[in-house]
Order: sequence, then C-alpha cells, then structure tokens
Amino acid sequence: MAYTTIDKPSDYFNTVLYTGNGGTNNITGLDFQPDWVWIKSRNDSANHNLFDVVRGATKYLKSNATNAETTDSTSLTSFNSNGFTLGSNDDQDVNKNNDTYVSWSWKAGTSFTNDASGTGIGSIDSTGSASDTSGFSIISWSGTGSTGTLKHGLSTTPSMIITKSRGSSAWCVYNKHLGNTNVLFLDTVAATSAHIAYWNNTSPTSSVFTVGSDDAVNHSGNNMIAYCFAEKKGYSKFGSYTGNGNADGTFVYTGFKPAWVMGKKTDGAEDWFMFDNKRDAFNLTQKKLRANSNAAENDNSSKGIDFLAQGFKLRTSNGEFNGSGGNWIYMAFAENPFVSSTGVPATAR
Repeated sequence: MAYTTIDKPSDYFNTVLYTGNGGTNNITGLDFQPDWVWIKSRNDSANHNLFDVVRGATKYLKSNATNAETTDSTSLTSFNSNGFTLGSNDDQDVNKNNDTYVSWSWKAGTSFTNDASGTGIGSIDSTGSASDTSGFSIISWSGTGSTGTLKHGLSTTPSMIITKSRGSSAWCVYNKHLGNTNVLFLDTVAATSAHIAYWNNTSPTSSVFTVGSDDAVNHSGNNMIAYCFAEKKGYSKFGSYTGNGNADGTFVYTGFKPAWVMGKKTDGAEDWFMFDNKRDAFNLTQKKLRANSNAAENDNSSKGIDFLAQGFKLRTSNGEFNGSGGNWIYMAFAENPFVSSTGVPATAR
C-alpha cells in the first residue's frame, strides 16, 4: 500500500523564519526555488505580502485586504535557487530592521502559455506555472467579464482555488467541500456565500476551472491571478471537519504530519487561522496568524492544536476552531508523510 507520492515534502513546500535588516536581505533555507512566497511579520501589525513568479518579483498582493497589486522595487526583488532576496524597503511588511518574520514558500515549476482557441483547452487564454507532482499551479489571465474556463495546468482536479483580481477586489476561495455554488473570502471573517457569479455552479475538471462574471473572479480588462491546489497523497490535503466544542477536540486525519495548516469556519464569522511547524517546533502548536488580518502573531495556549503523525487535533473548545456542530474547511501541507514509500513512518512531535 502506497502512503505517499512525495517522500520529501520540503522539496515543494517549506517555512523559513527570518529577521528583517532594513537593507538587502538574502533569505535562504529552501531546497527549491520558490514560485509563490507568502510573508508575514510576527511581532508587528503588518500586512501579509504575497509574491509569485507569474506576476514577477517586486509585485505583491495582500491577503488581508482588497487592495490592488503594488509594485515596489525594494520589496522581494528575486526568487533564488534556495530562497529569495528582499530589498532595502525598511517597512514592517517584509523587512523592517529587527522585526521577526515568517515566510511560506511553494514550488510550482513548469511555465506554460495556453492559447485556448488553438489548444481547445478552456475558453480564456492564460499563462502560468504548474507542478503536477505537487499539485500546485499559478494561473494568470485577462478578465473577460463573462463566464469562461481556464486551463489550470494540472492533470488532476483541483480541490481548492484562490483567485484575486490584480485590481481592487475580494479574494475568492473555492473548496470542493463547499461545492461550486459557494464561495469564501480570504480577506474577511465572513461565512460562506452562495452566488452563481463566482464559479457558475460548475466544478473544476482535470483540465480546467470555471470563473463566472463577478469582478472578483473575472473583472473585464483586469489582470487576474489564481492559485490552484490538487490533493497529493502524503503531501497535501484540502478537507473539512466538524467541531465538537470540547478541549479534547476533533481529530482531523490528513495522512501526514503537518508542516502548515490554514482553516476557516464556513458557517460563521471567524478568522482564517494559520499554524506551522517552525514557529512552534513542539506541541502545543499555538502561535497563530490570521490570513485576513494584519495583526501580530497571537501566542495563546487556550487556542492551540497538536500536529500529529497522521493529522492534527484541536486542543480547544474555542469557537474560532472547534465550536460544537460548527463546520470548517482547511488546507494542509506535510512535514513528513505518515509512511514514506520506503516504509519509514512519521513520528508525532
């Protein structure tokens, strides 16, 4: 029985902690050249800054805001073979002198351009970068303002898609457990909304995903970006769970020891919570950031989770994570598969 498709998850995702220096700052520690980098100050009230190779270095979006894309030549200036370089912008978002930061990086991989009329894949032209091995792709297109389909570059159906207009708009999230009628917004605490204008009530396929006519997913004339994720056994999981309202909380099976977990209550107004294995090297995992908020890191033992060999367990009755009968979605990436392809098991922390 195969437990994983990827023996070394850190070849495709990893977390790196660093300290800002207010000048040129070479951040290393990755085993790959990153294609998507997400940075957040830990000790300061500062925006989340998201960079990717498809839009290009120096261009960032903020997951906690609807702002249009910003270009700053002194922000993230290059994607390197084992990390990235920050410029001399001494602000709190990415490189303030002596501030502490967390960076989360993903590898996509192979660049592509899709002429939809020529290939017959989708109805809207797109460019992107995709890794079929890790199930992650980044897609760019010019919005049409009407329902259409886009090549996502993967051979399996995405389980989760995050889209943003590079102009001013909300961040829209599709998750297979919400269905193709519903949407969540990465930049707010809002519960699930239902509307045909986001995904046109159409689920992704193994080749394309559908965007509707809403400006947040397909603004006419605006440059758009999407991050697509397909599950890979032993490496990534895009699931759901129901809270039990107990400090001995719900156990969520992923099939691997998590390195990173982000989740959101779907039937209530709660933050998007974010935990990783570098800010907390041991259980209890309690250093929380919020994707929808510029707030500094919250270190609270009454709002923690445990990272285990096969998944994660809620260790709180708090309604943000584990309210009785509430429903959540999550996305998680692995530190280690539960059992490697050579039979080596993961151990709990």
